[in-house]
Amino acid sequence: MTEKVLILDFGSQYTQLIARRVRELNIYCEIFPFNRFPEPDASVKAVILSGSPFSVTDENALHIDLNRLVGKLPVLGVCYGAQYIAQQYGGSVQRSLKREYGKAHLSRIYQADPFLKNIPQGDQVWMSHGDTITQIPPQFELLASTESIEVAAFRSKPQAFAQPVYCIQFHPEVTHSLSGKQLLRNFLYDIAGCQGEWTPAHFIKDTVQELRHKIGRDHVLMGLSGGVDSTVAAELLHRAIGDALVCFFVDNGLLRKNEFEEVLQSYRSMGLRVIGVDARHRFWAALRGVENPEEKRKIIGRVFIEVFEEEARKIEQVQWLGQGTIYPDVIESVSVHGPSVTIKSHHNVGGLPQKLHLKIVEPLRMLFKDEVRKVGEELGIPKAILGRHPFPGPGLGIRILGDVTPQKVALLQEADAIFTENLRKFGLYDKVWQAGVILLPIHSVGVMGDERTYEQAIALRAVNSSDGMTAEWSRLPHDFLAVVSSEIINNVKGINRVVYDISTKPPSTIEWE
Repeated sequence: MTEKVLILDFGSQYTQLIARRVRELNIYCEIFPFNRFPEPDASVKAVILSGSPFSVTDENALHIDLNRLVGKLPVLGVCYGAQYIAQQYGGSVQRSLKREYGKAHLSRIYQADPFLKNIPQGDQVWMSHGDTITQIPPQFELLASTESIEVAAFRSKPQAFAQPVYCIQFHPEVTHSLSGKQLLRNFLYDIAGCQGEWTPAHFIKDTVQELRHKIGRDHVLMGLSGGVDSTVAAELLHRAIGDALVCFFVDNGLLRKNEFEEVLQSYRSMGLRVIGVDARHRFWAALRGVENPEEKRKIIGRVFIEVFEEEARKIEQVQWLGQGTIYPDVIESVSVHGPSVTIKSHHNVGGLPQKLHLKIVEPLRMLFKDEVRKVGEELGIPKAILGRHPFPGPGLGIRILGDVTPQKVALLQEADAIFTENLRKFGLYDKVWQAGVILLPIHSVGVMGDERTYEQAIALRAVNSSDGMTAEWSRLPHDFLAVVSSEIINNVKGINRVVYDISTKPPSTIEWE
């Protein structure tokens, strides 16, 4: 049985980061809402209580029955978790006169403890809280203070509980806490006794076995996008059930230049049973005259479902629908506060499972994006697919501002290809998280030779990010941008102006629509 750590989410913006740091230590973990977590079984080695935007002093503070955990498993309380434990066991927690936010230093470490192994005196930590623990409970003892906070870290006394409880008022999961990962390592390995056996190879072995057991002799249908998630999911399914997996790769007329043929060939070279579907004219017809971005997304999603459904009905013996769902999607659907506000609709399978009477199988539903790539590397998936920049489900349909026509698609494909080719030529492609070109709904005056032109403008967009939740615009060299601009204007008839987008997310989004 694989060892695991439970992370109880009290609504902190950093909860997913805790999970990612634990996974980086080769320890499997799962996030559960604080009020909906399972009874720990023998595989659970420790529990971590997250931070929260709430105050333990509020009337609407989030409450948990600590008796289900304390004394039964090693427990680590982070920020709100620490304050809640202090309050519940008789300590004192008060609202701070000012919000304590930013860098601090462990200026006083009072005793040697396995939890603080290799943590130097004066180590930088990151604070983000509005409550302060002014007195720890009698069953606990102080471990460390900062220059402004007396109670920065504390632990239960050796005889207080059957299992140790550690509490910290700072966030070890953020990079600003310089030894935060070491602190988590100390807690999970030295205190909780974790072995750290959860690796990509381990995940592949277990997942393939589980898929074989779950699917049996049934057939699985899956739509591929050419992206990392769907490709890795398909390869895992293929290893489990072979040609009982049938894949579709749909050309919606909104892909990048030559992408349909190149990706189809890559899939076939991997041994996947994949059917290419040319539906370009169907999508273009449905999008004719539509300018609203949300309506375009919904049309693209609807037509995809129609095409997929028609092709699926040609395949017999299918009982399952494969999907490339990853862990952030799962967490979002069961978060403390419910799903986040919808910023934009996403291109997905919608009601396909119900229409086709199929069961869902999601091999990647417990992995973060970076873990999916590591599993893909372990599976030997071609770098041409594994290293591809993220690409929106609606494709160029939302990179063409205004209505979509085949002519505009062709224009944008050529400009995008020049941008991408030069990123590779200059050694910049792998240094950028995502790059693309946006066709703007404006014309501008230009001069080419002795003639005046009145043609379209494009915006180049390149960002750096770890997960797409936040993004910084990429500082591409000016000489590189000059080359790209010149090549596009000289070679793509219909474009006479190139601009570069230097907006961050937030407040902007990565895509323009």
